[in-house]
Amino acid sequence: MEIFQIVGLALTATLVIVMVRRVQGADTALFISLVAGAIIFLLLLDRIGTVVKILADISTRAGINQFYLDTILKIIGIAYVAEFGSQVCRDAGENAIAGKVELAAKVLIMVLAIPIIVAILESIIRLLQ
Repeated sequence: MEIFQIVGLALTATLVIVMVRRVQGADTALFISLVAGAIIFLLLLDRIGTVVKILADISTRAGINQFYLDTILKIIGIAYVAEFGSQVCRDAGENAIAGKVELAAKVLIMVLAIPIIVAILESIIRLLQ
């Protein structure tokens, strides 16, 4: 199971980071953390692709406009990337920057969601008329 690989990698990286932080300082530890995070992401890339393909197939069969699926996938991507970025900032001790990353993600998500919200509201208005 892949989760055992991921947790094993995470625990190994954590142990190395703790030891390196004592000897060499926070800079090297942060770099190791970034590399471990990137490797975990790469391990999941195939699964992410599978999910996107399944969702695309389902939306095509259901006759859903591809624009909406693309927008939702962009929103999910922004959320995951922002979470990763803010965690890295927090690991580096930059809580204020982490908060700004999260704020930027929320604003970008809101902007991307506007066409979907408008479409839903227009559908509701048509149903009520």
